[in-house]
Amino acid sequence: MIKYGVIGSGWIAESFVEGAQTIDGMQFAAMYSRTYEKGKEFAEKFGCDTVYTDLEKFAESDIDAVYIASPNSLHYSQSKLMLEKGKHVLCEKPITITPEEFEELFSLAQSKNLIYTEAIMMMFSPHKKLLKNALEKIGKITTAHFDFSQLSSKYKALKNGENPNIFNPEMKTGCLRDLGIYCYYPVVEFFGLPEKISAFAGFIETGADGYGTAVLDYPDKQITLTYSKIGQSYLGSQIFGDKGTITIESVSQLTGIKIHFADGKTQSINEEVDKHILMAYEAEKFYNFITDFEKNKEEYFYTNKKILEVNKLMFEVKNQCGII
Repeated sequence: MIKYGVIGSGWIAESFVEGAQTIDGMQFAAMYSRTYEKGKEFAEKFGCDTVYTDLEKFAESDIDAVYIASPNSLHYSQSKLMLEKGKHVLCEKPITITPEEFEELFSLAQSKNLIYTEAIMMMFSPHKKLLKNALEKIGKITTAHFDFSQLSSKYKALKNGENPNIFNPEMKTGCLRDLGIYCYYPVVEFFGLPEKISAFAGFIETGADGYGTAVLDYPDKQITLTYSKIGQSYLGSQIFGDKGTITIESVSQLTGIKIHFADGKTQSINEEVDKHILMAYEAEKFYNFITDFEKNKEEYFYTNKKILEVNKLMFEVKNQCGII
């Protein structure tokens, strides 16, 4: 039995715990929150009665692993503390703000025989293989466009003069790290790193990036990425080949995938899936990495290699655009 704790009480943490409840061998055993009332409310939803408001005591408890879904600015320090205390760590994206931070913590985890990886849906989803198989059916790929533009639920608060965490540069948030990251992962996974990248960002009144665009050049193709937290897209993403085009309704979940063949025929690959099911894939892989490392180490190291590649690519984008 893997007893895990949770840091963070937002909707994504709820989806993770709901998903993890479907995995035999995982037990939600402890909750950390800055306020006891908020932590207790979250924990009680899932039958957990252990709540900490002291992070050190939480780290020293008898849990085996931690799922971290706190603000981005806290990911590095909280992950480091948990690893130092001997806990396996699954941290929400972005796992760290800089590639150097990730390399440091990955090395720390290695030295303690611990698992440390990022909670990124597509890397652990069976839909990734479905898309890879679909790519083989559309011929020579020369262009693609990945988009994740979603009007933030916190945008109204922003316009009312508030400064929500997701739009607060001090929290190391903004559009690139919150939504753009979901566009960079399929690019790196299926096409590798580009030879050249040209990136642009638009900033809102708080100083955070509200939207962005990147053009990635390869020897044989060009890929465009767009992402926004202050506008809503309805067209999804597309990958263009000379034998057909793949459309993807949700690039973050890799769902709603269809092939539109050059002869006019279409093939539906998958449909929408409940969020907690996608989070269950993450929880299951995390559990497998911990409990049967030898069997799963190749996938673990491959995943963390891609995490580092995406982190480095996004760090270059950050620097080009002047994102804090």
